[in-house]
Amino acid sequence: MITGAMQPGQEFSLRQIAGQLGISFIPVREALRTLEADGLLHTRRGRSAVVAPLDEDGLLGITRLRKLIEPELCANACMRMRAGELDRLEAKISSINPPQCSREEMLQAHIEFRAELLRPAATNWDLKILDRLWQGAARYLYPGYNAVGDTWDVYTSPEQQQRNLIAAFRARDADEARAETERQLDQDETIGKLGL
Repeated sequence: MITGAMQPGQEFSLRQIAGQLGISFIPVREALRTLEADGLLHTRRGRSAVVAPLDEDGLLGITRLRKLIEPELCANACMRMRAGELDRLEAKISSINPPQCSREEMLQAHIEFRAELLRPAATNWDLKILDRLWQGAARYLYPGYNAVGDTWDVYTSPEQQQRNLIAAFRARDADEARAETERQLDQDETIGKLGL
C-alpha cells in the first residue's frame, strides 16, 4: 500500500492474499485488522477489503498531529543526544538515501532515523504514536517522491534534511532543531499533496 502496488480504492480478497503468501486465512485477517486500525484499509463483509483512499484531509491530519509532537521532542533530544550517537547516525546517512536504496527503503530508513534521533527525549508511547503517524505519512510521501523524481531543486532532499538535523544537534541548538523539524513537516505536507 505504501509503494502503490495496491492502489487506493482497490478491492482484494483476504483468501487471495493468504494464497499468495502461502499462509492460512487467520493470520491475514489479524494483520488486516491492524492495517484497518491504522486507517490503511477498510474490510467488507464477505471477506474482502479495500485500500483506503488518499485524501488531503488525511494528509493534513497526520501533519497536524506530527507538528504537535515532533518539533518539541526534537528540541529536547537535541540537548540529550551524545556525540557518539550523533557520529553513528551521521555515518549512516549516506547509506540510507538514493541511489544506495529504493524510495521504499529510504522512507523506512528515514522513519528509523527519526526514531533514533528522537529517542533520547521520547517515551515508548511517543514512539508508538509517531510510528503510526510516520507509516501513515509514508503512504502520501511515496507517490509524492515519485512525482518529485530524482531532482530536488525546489525541495530539500531527505539526505540534506537529516544532515541539517545532525548539525542542529551538534550545535546543541534546540531552537534550530525545532525549526528544522517544522520546515521538514511543512515540506512533507507539500510533497504528500503531489501524490494525491
